[in-house]
Amino acid sequence: MGLLMVAILVLTGLALVLVRGKPRSAGGKRRHRRDRESVVRAATRALSQNPRDPEALRALADLYYDEQAWDKAFKSYAALLELSAANPELDAFFINLRHGLCALQLEQYDTAYKSLLFARSLNGDGFDLNYSLGYLEFLRRNFEKAISYLRAAREDKPEHIGTNRYLAQALYKIKKYNDAIGLLRVVTELQPEDTESRFVLARAYFELGQEEQAGRVFSDLRTDPDVGPRSALFCGTIRLKHKQYEQALTDFELGLSHQGIEPDVAIELRYRLAGACSRVQKIGAALALLEQVHEERPGYKDTAAQLERMRELHSNRNLQVFLGGGSSEFLGLCRKVVNGFFPQAQVKITDISMTRNEYADVLAEIETSTWLNLILFRFIRSSGQTGELMLRDFHARLKELKAGRGFCMTAGHFSDVARQFVEARVMDLVEKEQLVRILNKTS
Repeated sequence: MGLLMVAILVLTGLALVLVRGKPRSAGGKRRHRRDRESVVRAATRALSQNPRDPEALRALADLYYDEQAWDKAFKSYAALLELSAANPELDAFFINLRHGLCALQLEQYDTAYKSLLFARSLNGDGFDLNYSLGYLEFLRRNFEKAISYLRAAREDKPEHIGTNRYLAQALYKIKKYNDAIGLLRVVTELQPEDTESRFVLARAYFELGQEEQAGRVFSDLRTDPDVGPRSALFCGTIRLKHKQYEQALTDFELGLSHQGIEPDVAIELRYRLAGACSRVQKIGAALALLEQVHEERPGYKDTAAQLERMRELHSNRNLQVFLGGGSSEFLGLCRKVVNGFFPQAQVKITDISMTRNEYADVLAEIETSTWLNLILFRFIRSSGQTGELMLRDFHARLKELKAGRGFCMTAGHFSDVARQFVEARVMDLVEKEQLVRILNKTS
């Protein structure tokens, strides 16, 4: 009889353990299916007699959590949270974990952070705990902490997409680009629809100077409604750098075709598009874009200086050709300038050459009523500063061709060192103001 009673007590205790269950991580197996109505009915009856009944609150909280009724589960775990401070038999770790995870689902991030951080002070193990804290630290821009939590989570589930996604993006944020690229490639191969991760992957390539790989990804993302404007901006910037002006123009226009563009991105797209337009001689379009940028954000970068330059170009066709026209058109203009440089002189052009579309050299025999000379003209296609190195190269070219004199012209200006270099040498400098007067007389 005694043995029978012992067996009954053991079985009864085991049944209670199975019914109440051990504390589980949020990602554990769902409870064995039980009749929902009976659970709710029993818990409601118990709570009507004692609103602070922990077993009834736990039964409802777990039920709502399994059903993903986050608001109801959150309130039930919150009630248990109040009880756990004075009741050591309640599992404070599990209650805080579940309370934090529900708050996270409800986007109550501060509440979630406090509960999950307290849970981790009791027990640092568990995928859901570390992943959720890593995600929250990522949102709070605490990237080093996020990496620590997410790496702990990754030890439990190395192939979890979310973990790899936020770990990779956090690594990117702290400029560990190579580490980020390895994870991002895994994420984007498994989830190609994750355009944000693909964009970050392209940014990582870009930061490492791998512009070809970056450009391919940015180009693919240009039409995406979320990352399209930013991708088009980067894609166009890369093409501008490589002097692919028509393609860059298309990129920037595509970026601006999106709806709801971030103001900072929109203003930069217009600014860059203006630059691309000026490069392909669409001066009117460039001027209109710069005026829009200046109106929306006065003082943005060098917009005021660019506006002045575009207005001048817009009113001077020869200056447009000098700075941005095609090679044949530019060389034709250089010929006209040389032919008219010395009034009433006889001019015989003996050589003309172009270097990387940056400058042209024209060698000519000039004869007037009083002198005859071989003169070298250099036309520099720049509106910025020209330094000493360019003039040293020009001087060497003069000696090579045995020219008696040289004129070096720019639509910008020469540095002080460059001006000092030409002193006592048979070289004359022509800067923007004088060049514009020359171009105005050239037809």
